[in-house]
Amino acid sequence: MVTDRTYVPPEWAPQSAVWVGWPHIRGEWGSAFEGARDEIAAFVRAVAQVTPVRVACGSREADTSAWLTLDDLVASGQVQLHTVLAGDIWLRDTGPVLSRRGETSEALAFQFNGWGGKYVMPGDTHTAQAIASVERVPVSRFPFVLEGGAVDVDGDGRLLTTRHCLLNPNRNPDWNEADATRALEQAFGVDQVIWLDEGLINDHTDGHVDNIARFIGPGRVLCQMPSGEDDPNAETYVAIKRKLKDAGLEVHLIPSPGKITDEDGKPVPASHMNFLISNGTVFMPTYDADAVPALIAAFEKVLPDYKLITLPARHILSGGGAFHCTTQQVPEFEELKT
Repeated sequence: MVTDRTYVPPEWAPQSAVWVGWPHIRGEWGSAFEGARDEIAAFVRAVAQVTPVRVACGSREADTSAWLTLDDLVASGQVQLHTVLAGDIWLRDTGPVLSRRGETSEALAFQFNGWGGKYVMPGDTHTAQAIASVERVPVSRFPFVLEGGAVDVDGDGRLLTTRHCLLNPNRNPDWNEADATRALEQAFGVDQVIWLDEGLINDHTDGHVDNIARFIGPGRVLCQMPSGEDDPNAETYVAIKRKLKDAGLEVHLIPSPGKITDEDGKPVPASHMNFLISNGTVFMPTYDADAVPALIAAFEKVLPDYKLITLPARHILSGGGAFHCTTQQVPEFEELKT
């Protein structure tokens, strides 16, 4: 039944395309720049086998680089290249949330301040409009700061988020939990906002939920269990599981990546939760090849009807995220009319 309430489809709903960012600001990547491009290219090739891909190229050089790397897929029509305003690849946070209100498709666009002013890149405040223009979808703007990776919806009235991010004074300093709950319910058309507390240690995003817990069905959620005695987020994972169960959700677990460090030995926010679901396939980032068999075995017990593709994302992680962070799906809006 069609209503005039905003409906944001869950990620497992049918998709007509997926947007993927192409790394182009070399100074933001350091020595990981070429490696990140290689990992994004492999990811694009994998996604293009199940869903058409639109690559967001934030510069002419990026467009040339993407074409030289993906020319066969561009020629076949599986991949389109679009030069759009974008600071770099983090489209989940800077791009629009594509949704429907009644019979009308709309792009939800929020204020963006560089993850609390930490990473301000030219073009990021225009990315939502640029993508919406390519999709020919009108934009609905909201007067508060929000990144798409800070929330996750199940299409059945529930939304997940974290206090660590949304109540951080570097986003909306005047917000309290009640204010944020009302704003999210109105913007996303949900009935219940489920609040988790802390995100991962050293997460550039101040605790985005797409790094710690993800919906995999209405009322069903996937999160991680500690891996190894030195897992730096072990206590956080235990607290997340408890909170989700207390909220009445059906909770499933897969192993975390464990302790993954940068070249200085500092723990980095590696997460298997930063996956993309697209048309029956889950594209999951990995950081240690030896851990992949156990990860696949655990996943297949939870979602046996989905195909799982694991891909390395160590270089992408050096920029602060993984596959979910770099993407924005385009729902098949025709499927949402009934």
